[in-house]
Amino acid sequence: MVRPFSGLFLAALAGGILAAGMGAAVAQTSAPAVVSTQQAAAAQPVTPETLAQVKQAFEHRFEGIKVAAVNPTPLPGLFEVQVESDLMYTDIDANYVLQGSLIDARARVDLTAQRLAKLSEVPFDSLPLDKAIKQVRGNGERKIAVFEDPNCGYCKQLHRTLESVDNITIYTLLFPILSPDSNVKARNIWCAKDKAATWRDWMVNAKTPAEAQCDTPIDELLAFGRKLRVQGTPAIFFADGSRVNGALPLDALNKKLASVKVN
Repeated sequence: MVRPFSGLFLAALAGGILAAGMGAAVAQTSAPAVVSTQQAAAAQPVTPETLAQVKQAFEHRFEGIKVAAVNPTPLPGLFEVQVESDLMYTDIDANYVLQGSLIDARARVDLTAQRLAKLSEVPFDSLPLDKAIKQVRGNGERKIAVFEDPNCGYCKQLHRTLESVDNITIYTLLFPILSPDSNVKARNIWCAKDKAATWRDWMVNAKTPAEAQCDTPIDELLAFGRKLRVQGTPAIFFADGSRVNGALPLDALNKKLASVKVN
């Protein structure tokens, strides 16, 4: 799936296109040098200095853009550029930029999707589990943490699925973003005498939580989730640091849990 550019990058790109149009004659006369530079780069081994050169060229080409990292790709002369949570591809001089998926056609693997999944990983122990609603099934040896909105239909679907999963610990991180009522329900659930039972009664049995008042960690959880670029619910984090956005059906969830390896 093609991912949209960030607004900041689009603005820089538009400015670059305008500047290129004004200086088209200069660009045309320098084209042979560009080709020779790219050919030379493709023939050279990728060194830290080369990656630093790509970073400098990209940031110079798109003023105001901060490159988080540059990495080589299997394609000689093509480099992966990370801008915030987006990945793009460019040549050594940042004369050309590609957005989209880089596919290994032989292995039938989406290399871009693999890299994005890796970049989105979060150490499980770094999550604010002390501020979560905790449910333990069986021996609880398998663990997930889920950012959830109490009015999220997909979150409710996930919990109905989890009713069929044993030997799991579920950490619910309240993330009320859908409506003001979401915040009210999240507060009432957190302030209930039995948080886990109240949460389950609401998500699985549609039993409205009673009005309750207390201090909550909701603002902290919202800030933490935004830092992790959680933009929708449910966002599921597994014990190996991997994440899945959205509810998984039972077979897919069991397969994912079985694949999680923790050192």
